[in-house]
Amino acid sequence: MRTKQEHSADIRRDRRAVLVVNTRSRRGRLLYDEARQRLAAAGFELLGAYALEQSGGLDDLITEALGLQPDLLIAGGGDGTISTAGRMLAHQDVALGLLPLGTTNNFARTVRIEPDLDAAIATLVDGKVIDVDLGMAGDVPFTNHVGIGLSAEVMISAPPRLKRVAGRLAYPMTALGLLARHRPVRATIRADGRELRFHTHQVYVANGGFHAGRPITADAHADDRLLVAYPVGGATRRELLRETARNAATGHRRTLHERPFLAVRELWLETDRPVAVEVDGEPRGTTPMRIAVDPNALRIMAPADSPDL
Repeated sequence: MRTKQEHSADIRRDRRAVLVVNTRSRRGRLLYDEARQRLAAAGFELLGAYALEQSGGLDDLITEALGLQPDLLIAGGGDGTISTAGRMLAHQDVALGLLPLGTTNNFARTVRIEPDLDAAIATLVDGKVIDVDLGMAGDVPFTNHVGIGLSAEVMISAPPRLKRVAGRLAYPMTALGLLARHRPVRATIRADGRELRFHTHQVYVANGGFHAGRPITADAHADDRLLVAYPVGGATRRELLRETARNAATGHRRTLHERPFLAVRELWLETDRPVAVEVDGEPRGTTPMRIAVDPNALRIMAPADSPDL
């Protein structure tokens, strides 16, 4: 595998890339042609350009795109699209370029790529290759988070049409509908010789600094060799709603040293009954589950002044 410096130099010199856009994402269909034209104008040799128009099939498109042996795979879409691309590019000599075209764009925000087409393409032109961590939920790589409890039921239940129409509001709207009948769980996290117990409707384990398009804490990012585990409120619905609002309002001021955050490299999570798990918005079985960091597993194209640990 090339060094990151060699990889960056090859991308700047040869501009060999493939483009994969989920045109079912919020802005994917609107911006697909424009993105392709702007990349060509920026000097990229697009070995292939793919538009995903139906559910399913993204893995096959990425596999086909990788068969063209690009230096850079540019993925356009939301967090689910980026997560799939990240999983498939793990430990490969291909960098992931991001066009954040989705609803929340958590991973792109974590690596300092704003959801603006001009800024994202400028990063592909002038940026550099760095490597960042992935999480592992069992044997499934993830870029953003694992959700246990209510969020998994929301992801399973949120109507696709509502997501297209309401955007990120589709998730809290679905959650409010489910909350009236949702039962809290007793969750136990074991890590670093410690044991933490929670009675809550929701537990997250995040790789990076953003959730729902907002900061989790001021000092979490995707290249720190850490996962951030935290419950959202206690056993009552009022506590869940209050803590959700607090997280949204104060995340940019909080640190990993504050309660209720637990920052570790690996953990074991179990619940008093099997509870649904979602990994980057996709259902992935039930608890119990081992969740761990896969350090420096993914190469991405990031802004030129990005730290690279």
